[in-house]
Formats: sequence, structure tokens, C-alpha cells
Amino acid sequence: MRALVSIFGLSVLLIVVSEGSVWAQPYAVDFTRDVQPILAMHCYQCHGPGDAASGLRLSSREGATEPANSGLPAIEPGDAAGSELMRRITAESIFERMPPEDPGLTDEQIEVLRRWIDQGAPWQDHWAFEPLEAPAVPEVEDADWVRSPIDAFVLARLQQNGLTPAPPADRLTLLRRAYFDLTGLPPTPKAVADFLADDSPDAFERVVDRLLESPHYGERWGRHWLDLVRFAETNSFERDSLKPHAWRYRDYVIRSLNEDKPYDQFLREQLAGDEGDNPTADSIVATGFYRLGIWDDEPADRLLARYDHLDDLIATVSQAFLGLTINCARCHDHKIDPITQQDYFQLLAFFHNVTPMAKEGPQIEVPIVLEDGSSAHALAISESGPRPPETFLHVRGNPRVPGSAVEPGFPEVLTSEPPVIPTPAEDARTTGRRTVLADWIASPDNPLTARVMANRIWQHHFGRGIVASPNNFGSNGLPPTHPELLDWLATQFIAHEWRLKAMHRLIMLSNTYQMSSQGDSLALQQDPANDLFWRFDLRRLGAEEVRDAVLAVNGRLNPQMYGPGFFEEISAEVLAGQSRPGSGWGKSPPDQQARRSVYIHVKRTLLTPLLEAFDLADPDSSCDARFETTQPAQALAMLNGKFMNDQAAHFAERLRREAGDDRLAQVRLAWQLALGREPDEASQRDALALFDTLQQHGVQPDKALDYYCLLVFNLNEFLYLD
Repeated sequence: MRALVSIFGLSVLLIVVSEGSVWAQPYAVDFTRDVQPILAMHCYQCHGPGDAASGLRLSSREGATEPANSGLPAIEPGDAAGSELMRRITAESIFERMPPEDPGLTDEQIEVLRRWIDQGAPWQDHWAFEPLEAPAVPEVEDADWVRSPIDAFVLARLQQNGLTPAPPADRLTLLRRAYFDLTGLPPTPKAVADFLADDSPDAFERVVDRLLESPHYGERWGRHWLDLVRFAETNSFERDSLKPHAWRYRDYVIRSLNEDKPYDQFLREQLAGDEGDNPTADSIVATGFYRLGIWDDEPADRLLARYDHLDDLIATVSQAFLGLTINCARCHDHKIDPITQQDYFQLLAFFHNVTPMAKEGPQIEVPIVLEDGSSAHALAISESGPRPPETFLHVRGNPRVPGSAVEPGFPEVLTSEPPVIPTPAEDARTTGRRTVLADWIASPDNPLTARVMANRIWQHHFGRGIVASPNNFGSNGLPPTHPELLDWLATQFIAHEWRLKAMHRLIMLSNTYQMSSQGDSLALQQDPANDLFWRFDLRRLGAEEVRDAVLAVNGRLNPQMYGPGFFEEISAEVLAGQSRPGSGWGKSPPDQQARRSVYIHVKRTLLTPLLEAFDLADPDSSCDARFETTQPAQALAMLNGKFMNDQAAHFAERLRREAGDDRLAQVRLAWQLALGREPDEASQRDALALFDTLQQHGVQPDKALDYYCLLVFNLNEFLYLD
């Protein structure tokens, strides 16, 4: 029997014989894609960069091929049968078998390691730590399908696996996809009609350009960034007190993205925007980044709480900017990646002079001058003068057991160049250390920064990144499905002066982006997760998109931008669940409650129930990818929730106002507004039949239209994008 299976994204042809299986034909095992994930997940905890149990370290070729304490090397390149590693992972005895946890490696994983060793055990350094270079664009057989180099990289992988790309999406599907991707809002009926009537070859390109200039672009893509930097306006813990002026940071992010601020500048401002000769109001507001995390205003152990806060900074900076879990090295060397505890505390030294968080006051509230000349305050960073405290490595992460002193430094695995730390003047406000760190992170020579952000841009267009663990590019993260494509995108990002809008155009004008979600039996069997991007993945609208689309369709969306957030109406039952019911939650007027969801006040212990039901990001830590669940609270919120029923009634008012009392005209307008198209005859008949049924049950005509509008909001076509 012939069968196609996928091992770590690699398709392999099997011939199954009786109860066993033999490989029909050899294939080239790729170390980064196929082997390293097995070693990282199952072996590095004991035999990785940090630990070398029994004298064996499997994180390097030297460690794997040199004799361990037993006197034998784990791997004999070219001889799997004679390799101690193969003997131990296939051992029958639980006292000899490795890894020790039951049930050990799968048959497929063992076969991958066997073939790799027989092929000479070729070893590569971890791909993400390698210098960034632009790869050659591959040549493909079907050159006519290639509109962009992106298409060539994707098509090359598809052809290697005997697959073909899905057909193009229809024009309405493509238009809705672009609108939601770039603005988080649906197209208006006029926008749909204009696009469908435009036969010019650059029609879609002009749509993309127009959407990139929309102020709604910054609101949509700003929300992605706010997820990463754990944005919230309160501190969490029992009192969950207010972070004063935190909304200014949110506005800074939206404004920066709308201005297409270069990403390297965007990073530098957040890390060190207060340093330098002429800091601006914007660059000072940007440093509110340091104050966004959770903070306990009454800790049991103040010293430990201080270092917990610094750890939160290290975790966020390393994961969001570098795609590394450097925070895992707080108590010991990283178990998976070549990051030492020394690296961790050298990074901490860059932040050690930052003044602790507080409830209010000059420590966290910095005066700024706005564009109109008026004075205000911003939640921002401050330092304890030009002389930082000495930084010590903590034995087992315990701040009460200091070890050796350390100076600021970068992880050795990423650079061999030590930082040049300035000597600040006696009257300086800061040490200048954060500028040194910012310049290193935002450098085009940093092997991670451009890769990580290019991957995030791809992720939010396709629903998943080329690296599907966007905050973890380390050995325990998921390997890239298209490493050459990722490097090409990263080099293009730098070449386009780190501008996001250029990357959006590059991606959205490719045939890869414009594919339909149409299935294919062979591709579904061989690559059910769509790792090879042979089609466009269907996706449900995100939490904010659901709420904002409802308001846009019923005509109530308030386009007001910026300023303090508003308080969504929350039921008394939900408020009662707080430690102090209702504390810290206000009541905004109806017009303010109709603003976009990005402007809702973010209270950590009281998230908006509708948004939380649709997988709003947890603001307590960096969120690289939201979950996409299907659970009862969503249906209850969409059908029974007060917000949805109120908005359905407003939708019905709009239909009566614009379509009159004619039922069929109301139905047609409802579909045009919500779905961008006319209802087919069957849908029209179903709608009229529903009205008749409701009338028979004594439902008044206006209420019946409310119910129909609620039904439209619950259609899969409204809630999902092809």
C-alpha cells in the first residue's frame, strides 16, 4: 500500500509491508527542518547548550561525535547502525532507552535520525543565528504563475512536493480580504461596486495603496503591536490600579504606523527615545513601553518584585524584538538555546538604572509639550541619574544570593562584538546604555530583528508565520517552512528602509496572497496544515474585527481617533466578579462606545466580555499569536448578548431608513452592507419565509427585522474571511 505522510513538513513516500514499513526511496534529510526539532524537544534538556549530562552535548557536532563519559561518541557519521545514539533511542529496556520519558521517540522520528546519520550527519548552525543574506530567487517550471519573487519561493516548494497552487480568489473575496487585513473593517457597498467595475490591470494595486493611506490602517496594525508589548492601562493584581496616561502610548503606535515610520526608528524610540540631544514628545511617549507590564504595588518581597519587573522587560524585549526566550536563562543557562545566565544578566544591566514603577508622580509621569504648544504628561521612563547600580549574576536566580559582577553585553551567540558603553556627564539624566542596546537591536547586522518582523508581517496576512512560533526563533521554536523566503523578505525589509507599507504591497500583490482557499484532495492529504502555502487559509475575524464590523455595517461606527479610551458597557453580573465590583470602570456616552475597539480602556482584571470570548490577547505577557477557539461563549454572545441585540436593532433602523418598508429591499441592503453582495434567490426566499414564521408567532414587524439583522451578523460569511 502506498501512502504519503508528512514528517516535520517534509513529505515522504512510504510503502507499507505487513505490520512494518520500508522507505520506497531515500530523501535528503534537512538538519534544521527535520533533525534539530527532534533533538531540541527530546534531548537538549539534559544534553543541550547548558547541560552535558554524562559528558554528552548534542547541541553541536563536536559534542555529538566526541567520546562521552562512556568512552563512546553518540554519533558515528555515516554509520547509524554503529552509533550509540541509535542504540539508546531504540533500546527495549526502560533503563537504557533515551529519552527516558515514555514512550520515547516515534518510529518516524527514529527513521529521520537514522537516515540523517547514514547521510553523514551533516550539521548546520541554527538558522536564526546565521548572518542575514539575500538568497537567490529560485527558478520554477511554471514561470507564468510568478508575479513576484515571493511566488517563485512558494511555487518551488510546491513543485518539489508535487503540488500546485490553488486558483485565484474571486474579486469580492480578494477585496474583503484586503480591507480586513489592512483596516480591520469591511468594504462599503460603493467600494465593492467600484472595484468590481474596474477592469484595469492595476485595480487591486490601487485598492492596496488607498487602504495603506487610510487612518484605519494604523488602528488595525497598531493592535498587532499592542499585543506584542502587553499593552494595558492598569497594573493588575488585586487593586489593578491605573497607569496614568498609558493611552498616549497606544496613540503613539497608531500614529507611527500611519506615518510609515521606519521600524528601526520605531524600536529605537521605544527603547531609548528619551536619550539623545533633542527628544520629542513622541519619542518620550514611546518609552512608556517600559511601564506597560504588570506591577504589584504592595509586594511581599520588594527586592524580588524589582527583579521580576526587570525580567518582564527582558522577556518582552527579547521575545517581541528578537524572537528569543532569553528570560529562560534567569536562573541557569538556557536549556535549549546557546544563551547563558551571564547573557541574561548582561542584558539586565542595560535596564538596571531604570527607576521602579510607581502609582503616580515624577518617577513615571514625564512632562511633554504637544504639537499645539500645550503642556501635558506622559507615562514614560526615567533613570536614577548617570551612575547605574552594579549588576550581579544571581545564583539560581535569587537576588539575595549575588554572584559575580557583570557589565552590559549582548548574547554571545548573536555577536562577538562587545558593546561600547559611553561615560555620561555628571549632570546627565541617564546612563546612555539603552541607546547602545537600541542601536544593536535595530542594526541591519543583527541576524534576528528583520527576520522576526518580516515573519510577523507575513503572519498577519496569512494567518500564520513562515516561522509558526513568532516569539521563538530558537531551537525549541518551530523551524521555518520556507527559510529562503523568510531571509529574502527580511533583506527586502531592510532594503526598503524598514518600512512596513512597502512590505504589505510586496506581499499583497503576489499571486501567493491572491490565491483562493479552495481545497485540493492531494494537497489536503499531503499537507493538511497548509505549511507549504498551497492555498489561502480561511480565517475567522478577530475579536476587534467582529465588534468593529458590526458597528460599521449598522452605520454607528464613530471614526474618532486618539485620546483617552472609553468604557464599554459591561453587565452588573460581570462587574460583580471583581474584588471591588465596579471599581475603575466608568460609563461612557453612547457615541463614545461606538468608537473602534482599539480605543476601549484596557483594564487587566476586567476585559470586555465580547472581545474576550473571541480570543482577545492576554495583556499580562507578550502575545505573538492569538488562539482561535470555538466555544459556547461566542454563540451566546452573538445571539443572546445585549451588545449584539442592541446593534442588530440599530442595523434594522438603518435598513428601514435606507430601504423603506419593503422586506425584499431590506434583505438585499442587509446583504450588501454586511457581505458585500446580493443575496441569491434561495436566501431571499428563506428570509421572507422567516418573516412569515415570526409573524405567525406574534412577533411585531420591527422586532422581526431586528431578529433578521441578528441572523445576518451570525452568518459564517460575515464572521469568516476566505
